Amino acid sequence: MNRLIAMCGLDCAACDAYLATQANDRAAQERVIAKWQQEYNLANVTLQDVTCDGCVTGGRLGGYCGKCEIRACGTARQLANCAHCNDYATCDKLVGFFAQVPIARANLDEIRRAL
Repeated sequence: MNRLIAMCGLDCAACDAYLATQANDRAAQERVIAKWQQEYNLANVTLQDVTCDGCVTGGRLGGYCGKCEIRACGTARQLANCAHCNDYATCDKLVGFFAQVPIARANLDEIRRAL
């Protein structure tokens, strides 16, 4: 599977919402809605929230991505993702996020090693 690493390091290509959107599979999107409602305790998840073309593609953004400070910063700096940022090692925006989602840091660290 090809990876599509978001600004924050998450792999959009592994996201259920992204996969359902790209497959144009409304039933799969409905399953993602139900899953997110339960997993994240979000009663108001909508079809729009699970319609996503990936963080860095410039297309439709689902869930929190449209409001994400990490994404906004990386986009403003015209980065492929945060691994390419000169401030990566000291970024306050990433510290808390990495504590919650360590795989994101691992993905970005892997990219930085290859730069």
